[in-house]
Amino acid sequence: MKWFIRIVFALVVAFGLVIGALLLMPGDKLATILAEQVKAQTGRELKLSGDVHLSFWPVLGMETGPVTFGNAPWAGPEPMLSAQSLAVGVDASALLAGDIRIKKVLADSPVLRLQRSEGRGNWELHQPDISSDNNPSAQAAESRPITLEWLELTNARLIYLENGAVSMDFASVDLSARWPDITAPMEMQAKMPVPGGAVEVDLTIPDLPAFSSGAVTPLNLSLSAPGGNIQFDGRVNLAGEMDGKTRVTAQDTQKMLAAFGQGGIAVPKGLGQVASVSGQMTYTSDGRVSLRDMTAVLDHNQIKGEADIQISDPPQITARLNAGDLDLSKAGGGDAASESSATEGWSKQPIDVSFLALANGTIRLQANSIEVPGMRFGKSDLTLSLDRSRAVLNMHPATLFSGQLNGQVVANNRNGLSVGGNLKADNIDVKEALTTLGDIKRLSGIGSGSLEFLGVGQTEDQIMRSLSGKGNIDVGKGVIAGIDLDRLMGRGEGSRGTTVFNSLTASFTMNNGDLSNDDLLMKLDNFRADGKGRVGLGARDIDYLFTPVALRANSGQGISVPVRIKGPWSNPSIKPDLTKVIEAAAEGKVKELEDDAKNKVLKKVGDELDTTITDSNQIEDALKKKLEDEAKKGLLKLLGGD
Repeated sequence: MKWFIRIVFALVVAFGLVIGALLLMPGDKLATILAEQVKAQTGRELKLSGDVHLSFWPVLGMETGPVTFGNAPWAGPEPMLSAQSLAVGVDASALLAGDIRIKKVLADSPVLRLQRSEGRGNWELHQPDISSDNNPSAQAAESRPITLEWLELTNARLIYLENGAVSMDFASVDLSARWPDITAPMEMQAKMPVPGGAVEVDLTIPDLPAFSSGAVTPLNLSLSAPGGNIQFDGRVNLAGEMDGKTRVTAQDTQKMLAAFGQGGIAVPKGLGQVASVSGQMTYTSDGRVSLRDMTAVLDHNQIKGEADIQISDPPQITARLNAGDLDLSKAGGGDAASESSATEGWSKQPIDVSFLALANGTIRLQANSIEVPGMRFGKSDLTLSLDRSRAVLNMHPATLFSGQLNGQVVANNRNGLSVGGNLKADNIDVKEALTTLGDIKRLSGIGSGSLEFLGVGQTEDQIMRSLSGKGNIDVGKGVIAGIDLDRLMGRGEGSRGTTVFNSLTASFTMNNGDLSNDDLLMKLDNFRADGKGRVGLGARDIDYLFTPVALRANSGQGISVPVRIKGPWSNPSIKPDLTKVIEAAAEGKVKELEDDAKNKVLKKVGDELDTTITDSNQIEDALKKKLEDEAKKGLLKLLGGD
């Protein structure tokens, strides 16, 4: 027993001496020993600076100053990990039992550079000189369970590269993680500053060993950011590919966009100032996102469909969407601008179309109705193409003003705002169209036509005053309110009542906000009417001469009474142009007097010449005949005749 006690005592003393020697060993010497061991086990360079402190029980631990851990040979010269300080602790008693239970990993201002290329990850560590196939002890080491009680990275920078290209680069990240048991889920929390606040991530992987081996495993993810949050419940693999149910909720979309680097973008009312988007989401390692069975609640609107998104700057979107009644009536700024337009002219408030830069791509939209500022579309099939702040809306067709509209409208905000279009309309309600577009309420009917236009400016007023283009209109039977041609042609008045016409055609050109027309033709039962003049689209005024002709008057020659329409759209004056009437009447009276005098002269000459003369050209012939007759009579007398 004495010898046993002496042996145990000797072992304790020896162990104590070893520990003491290690504790008393200079820091640089200890750092060298640790670096050599890491090199032998992993093939990577470990550089420790400053003092190195060790602890042995109950935690086998190490604390050091600045540290770097080398990268894989194929991953480049930058270290995989660097930090201002590092503390690592392992459960000593578990280590003696063959388990690796990491109690803590604490790093201050670390830079973690993860890389993946050709199926390899730089986090995969291999022993360079030991073959696991021929070394049972190596196989046993590989099979040892490793758990992590606490990981904490403070003020970290996380970089992820895929095939040499930087996919993610996050700075000032605080990250913590725990995996206390091999059968327990791995839980991780991260936080990093962004404009307007911070993004916080809460992630759970229920089966970390399966995930680490490359298998597809479940994942629960919750991300909160200024203005909204993202929830994901599905599956993930080691390459970061994901598939599962996703919900994005934005209480303030503009603030949330700014948090993810899309600051300064104003989202129009009705397109998701407050939004909720949910669906089955799939993300692939090449940066593609697909959404199926998608439901998007954008303010008061609900849209369903599917979308494919290529993550880039800006994102590339392809989508097919269906909406019921889509209300975008407040997208242009609300009622104030519309009220100002109605009372004082076109709005001079700047038009914000920065949202055109949100994405590129093509969006197909089918809706029962679409209400936009100032007008309402019926059932419509539209395609919106976005390319670098330029939007092209194709209609195939759209229902507008109770008719069909085909063609396209373009809004370009690359170098200042411009709008244009090339449209063809069929069976349009003319009164509804003119009232909506120009507050003109006097003309009604069903018509067709075409329009090409271009306007430039940052306000509604600037665009309307710059309009250029051309078009035509063809209206069937209709009505003009405020002009009664029967009354006008019968009594010289025509400022009240209505005129029913059988057809109306016209073509026009536009330049600098003025519409010019010189070939208006209106047909009625007893009249026809011609028109020409100017319509001020920018100034919202009109100066137009409308000339009706009574076809059955004046022995079928017709009589006209021009009407001048002049003044602001809201209250133009409509008056007969009496100057033209008086001039025409005066010309007629003079002609009548001339004809009467001429007829009297012809009758007198005819009486004198004993013949009937109806034209001045007959006088010479009648006079010659009279002289011949008189000469014959004189000659007969000379010859002795009767």
